Amino acid sequence: MLSLLVLISEEKGGPYKASIPLSQATNPEADVLLAYEMNGETLNRDHGYPLRVVVPGVIGARSVKWLEDINIIEEECQGFFMQKDYKMFPPSVDWDNINWSTRRPQMDFPVQCAICSLEDVSTIKPGKVKISGYAASGGGRGIERVDVSVDGGKTWIEASRCQKSGVQYIADGFNSDKWAWVLFEVTADIRQSTEIVAKAIDSAANIQPEKVEDIWNLRGILNTSWHRVKVQASHSNL
Repeated sequence: MLSLLVLISEEKGGPYKASIPLSQATNPEADVLLAYEMNGETLNRDHGYPLRVVVPGVIGARSVKWLEDINIIEEECQGFFMQKDYKMFPPSVDWDNINWSTRRPQMDFPVQCAICSLEDVSTIKPGKVKISGYAASGGGRGIERVDVSVDGGKTWIEASRCQKSGVQYIADGFNSDKWAWVLFEVTADIRQSTEIVAKAIDSAANIQPEKVEDIWNLRGILNTSWHRVKVQASHSNL
């Protein structure tokens, strides 16, 4: 397998290396970019000035910042962050029995969503409460729906979705940006203290896992369990 290897020189230690399949790098539908500007302005250092690789739908560790070299190699990158980091292991694996070679490097990120309009623990006034946030999935998979619960996951309400400037979201490849976050919003009647929960489902019917215990792993990566926010209802007039 041919791979595209990109690397930078770190201030301490060896170079940061990462690779993606050459077929992905050269596929126009994958939209892999070399970015030197963002939002019409020169890329700042935090975002990777002077040049950064952008690999949509893939974990950020593959979108290398401060780019120095690009090489085509015959095999997957053997660097530390490809071979001994960003890999997901079952709960039975610990630091004493880990074998890094038994797992592939993480690439596409899983379906996920987060509530942004409320924090844990927020105080609300009983009545109509707006619940909003974002959802995303890797590999170009769109968001099919976002479900919100205001009773800790017993019952669910489907949220409305949009992209960009409030344009109504249409779940197909022609009317949506497959790489963009989807914004969701729903208004619910909440009269008492409760736990608000959100979960997303992508176009491949992948669903966020309910509990972190179900997906726990040694590195703690990809915790995309249902997002939960506890709210306290205040009946005070102050």
